[in-house]
Amino acid sequence: MSNTASYDFSETSVLVTGGTSGIGNGVATAFRDAGATVTVTGTRPSAAEYDTDLRGVAYHPLQLTDLASTDALVASLGGLDVLVNNAGAALPGGRDEWDPVVFAEALALNLTGAMRLSLACRPRLAASTLEGGASVVMLASMSAYRAVPMVPGYGSAKAGIVQLVRNLAVHWQGDGIRTNAVAPGLIDTPMTAPVAAFPELLDAELGRVPVGRMGTPADVAGAVLYLCSSAAGYVTGSVLAVDGGYLAV
Repeated sequence: MSNTASYDFSETSVLVTGGTSGIGNGVATAFRDAGATVTVTGTRPSAAEYDTDLRGVAYHPLQLTDLASTDALVASLGGLDVLVNNAGAALPGGRDEWDPVVFAEALALNLTGAMRLSLACRPRLAASTLEGGASVVMLASMSAYRAVPMVPGYGSAKAGIVQLVRNLAVHWQGDGIRTNAVAPGLIDTPMTAPVAAFPELLDAELGRVPVGRMGTPADVAGAVLYLCSSAAGYVTGSVLAVDGGYLAV
């Protein structure tokens, strides 16, 4: 017995920021395997500087807090049907987000950068003929819903992402662009590796997950592909939790 879902994104152009590792790479790989033409971004000058297998996708460097870098990326694109705003980081530079300067940097990286790129891509997305409409998917986080005192800037930015997708969904209602977010829970990626390295921390977090395991990038990718498909043509302004039940506890 099988209940596997599959999607056909042939002739679809997809941009995934931060697609060189973790969730972003899982999303980019899933779109590639579904037939899409995929571009990923990273902070290094070239794809050769990453250990990740990036075969089958195009690469473009991007510094989200640099307006010129964003403009250069957008100018390099042809048509665009799907934008996945995945790039971001906590504790920028390894510094304390309770420092107001660092807090502002976290907002610029994780919220303002995604908004700026989305607005810059709007004309290309509006020209898409993708069935169900073009899509923007933002990556939110469980830190948008509960306190994570170690990363107040990151959490505030992710809470802002939740509100941003709702506003964009209404603001772009006449453009044929659907805007949604995915809020991952505890996903096994390089970002969560420090938690996994301490069994007591991992056990405490898993204690809040009814499914009883960490998620994978593939778990998140499935949700992203659904939101960008014609099956979700009536879904916009929504946030889909991919958390193993974390928010239910």
